[in-house]
This record gives sequence, structure tokens and C-alpha cells, in this order.
Amino acid sequence: MQLSLFLPPFLIAFVSSAILILIIISLPVFRQRNWRGGARHLGKKNISRLGGVAMLIAFIIAVLADPHLVISTPILGLLVGTGLVFVFGLWDDMIELGWKVQLFFQIALALNIFIFGMRITSLSNPLGGAIFFPDNWVLPAFLLLLCWLLLVMNSMNWLDGLDGLSGSVSLITFVTIFFLSLKPEVNQPPIAILSVTGMGVTAAFLLFNVHPARILAGTVGSMFLGFFITVLAIIAGTKIATALLVLSLPIADALWVIYSRWKGRVSIFQPDKRHLHYRLRELGWPEGRIALFFSSATALIAIIALSTAALGKFIALLLVLSIIFSILFFIHQKTKNLPRE
Repeated sequence: MQLSLFLPPFLIAFVSSAILILIIISLPVFRQRNWRGGARHLGKKNISRLGGVAMLIAFIIAVLADPHLVISTPILGLLVGTGLVFVFGLWDDMIELGWKVQLFFQIALALNIFIFGMRITSLSNPLGGAIFFPDNWVLPAFLLLLCWLLLVMNSMNWLDGLDGLSGSVSLITFVTIFFLSLKPEVNQPPIAILSVTGMGVTAAFLLFNVHPARILAGTVGSMFLGFFITVLAIIAGTKIATALLVLSLPIADALWVIYSRWKGRVSIFQPDKRHLHYRLRELGWPEGRIALFFSSATALIAIIALSTAALGKFIALLLVLSIIFSILFFIHQKTKNLPRE
């Protein structure tokens, strides 16, 4: 398989995303608009939240321009879902919507890709082989798909609190799926092409999103990246274990925050500063160091995910989650008496 097959879609995605972002940050109409703030981006109310719009449009351009990529039913479902993310995400970026509306949209998004035939038909068996689900397992199959989508999308959405976090973790995830799809025993050129488009748009976005950020991903961006990764893991032959392992840091953080909010008897959907990246900032870490920590940890985990089989991934996941939860507990103890912002 020639790597030159994947250079054009990467360059189209990268250049298109970079040009669109430059246009957004250069035009006064985007710079001067009073963008809604929100609890996750303190002090950045006047920075455009349209970074996700640029990534999303660049992704569609790259996919439609690639002559080697056949628009199959799953890929069509990905494109339709991406369009839905654009409409809803832009709405939320303009006028912050409540959690019930966001949850309803995510359920609708799961239903959309389910209608386009996307299923989690099997899961890797740590002891070898795979666990297959019956074809008539319609409702459980949809609920499993919905849980996977909610887990990834909200983990990525909550990760988008500091400069460079969501973009760097997403980039590493796309790189991991790309190299996984090139393995001889996998050999999935369409997945590799989709992965490099994701690499291209996120790499361009990171040029303008590293601290101090000149543009934010916004709801469009965080939802697009989460949705893209969700779908890519499914249509790549249910590479759920690999994606779950690579995203174990943001997913573990999301689960920890959900438990913490539930234990504190507050809404699990209420934005606050319980996330790891905020806790690290309370300890005096600069945003650049926090982003480097997340990206380095994710890259290390990605290397493990690429070099292990099903049993190795399962053991690695247990070890990684144990380490992450230990770190989260330690950081919580260190910061629990600090004043919340």
C-alpha cells in the first residue's frame, strides 16, 4: 500500500482547514462578535468559536475531493451526521442550549447513524476471538451504540476546556486509527483515508489553538471530533477497544466527574471545574504544560494500543484506568480545599 495515496487527502484537509481558520480570525465580523462565553472558557468570550466550522467544512471538502474514497452507506451516514452536527453545534455556539436539548440531539445523532446501518456487531474477546451479537438484537444494539456515542462525544466535549487539549488528543487518536488500518492483518484503505483527513483538519486547527488560542473549537468542533471518532471506530470493524484505550484519559476523567457530581448531589450535566485539566490549573500548572501532559499520556497509551493484541489491550486498559483513577484521586485530595472559580 503506497503512502502517497494518503498524502493528497491530508494536504487538502490541512490546507482547507488552515485557510478557513485564517479567514475566520481575520474578518472583523468574526473577531468583533460577542461570542457566548460559558463556564469552560473563562476570559475568552471575544475569541471566535468557529474553529469547528472550519474543521468540519475542510473535512467534507477532503472527503468529496478524494477519488479513491467510495461514498459507501456508512460514510454517507458520517457525512449526514456531520451536517447535523454543523447545524446544531452552530446553534449552540450562538445561543447556549440546555443539557436536555443537547442530549436529545445526541440521541437523534445515534439514531441517524443506526439508520445508516452502523452497528456494534461484536466486541473483542480478551481471551481470543470476538463476542458476536445476534442480528435481531435491534434495541440492545441501538442502546450499545448510543452509550458509545454519548461516552466519546461528551468526553471530548468536556475535554475542550483549555487550549490545545481536544485537538491534540483527537489528532493522536486519528494517527492511531490510521496506523492500525495500515496493518497487514487489517488493511483498510478507506479508514486510513478518513483518518488522515481527521489528522489534517486537527493539525491545522492546533496551529491556531495552542496556548494562547486565537480560535476555539466551539460546540461544532468538539461534537464533530467526538462524532467522527465514534463513527470511525465503528466502521473500522468495531475497533472500540483501541479507541477506548487511546481515549482512556478523557473518558476516565469524564466518569470521575460524573461520579463526583452524583456524590455531591448536583446535576451531572452542570458545568463546573471538577475536570482534571482545571484541577491541574488550580495547582499552578500553565495551560501549555497541561496540554503537553494530556498529549504525552495519550501518545504513550496509543503506542501501547498499536503494539498489543486483544488480551494486551484489555490488561493495558485495566492498568491505565487504575493509574488514571489513582491520579484523579490524588489530585482531588490536593485541590478539594482550594476555592472554586
